[in-house]
Amino acid sequence: MKASHLVLVVLSSMVLAAAQEQVPLESVKAGHDAVLDTNPTSAFWSGTRPTYAEVDANGRRMPEYRTEVRSRWTKDSLYFLFICPYKNLSLKPAPDTARETFELWKWNVAEVFIGSDFHDIKRYKEFEVSPQNEWVDLDINLNAPRHEDGWLWNSGFEHSARIDQSAHIWYAAMRIPLAVLGTPAPAEGTAFRVNLFRTEGPPDDPTEITWRPPMSNTFHVPERFGLLRLVTH
Repeated sequence: MKASHLVLVVLSSMVLAAAQEQVPLESVKAGHDAVLDTNPTSAFWSGTRPTYAEVDANGRRMPEYRTEVRSRWTKDSLYFLFICPYKNLSLKPAPDTARETFELWKWNVAEVFIGSDFHDIKRYKEFEVSPQNEWVDLDINLNAPRHEDGWLWNSGFEHSARIDQSAHIWYAAMRIPLAVLGTPAPAEGTAFRVNLFRTEGPPDDPTEITWRPPMSNTFHVPERFGLLRLVTH
């Protein structure tokens, strides 16, 4: 390949990647709240417009881990569904699904980081669910010396997860009360700052799959978040 051709290919890839990073995740309105469902073919999840977490923390493509994410909203709730192909899961022994699990992020999880404050972007919420349906939610304040202390906050969000071992896919669904996001009266066009993540593999050598790559060794880079927008159709 000629050097000039190679440069064009690289530049085209960069332009495409930049364009994709500007495309928001659209959450499609549902007529009413529903029982949390991890079946992507169910009526509730039909008609949504999926997005994909498919790059590592530095933006390199990871097609074998391409994770589909769908979202819906009602006047009270914001829903997410993660569809996660996996190779090797690292799961916490003796899972406790009745109580919040501190440091759940050391194991395999699906994560939503979401904030409604466009002025102080270092304030946002974090929601995590494991393949075993363990959970943790955090009120993140990166201005504080220990943002991990935000796990003492309780959002009341609902969650469900299951593992399809034969297909090597696990699923996680979340229902987040919009009121805890500072949005008690959502409407079409309402926007949030958001990022989506997933981890796989052992704690000492995890595989990290992201929607908007943080370009860092931490997911907590709000400057790299994308947008989620509420839409009617």
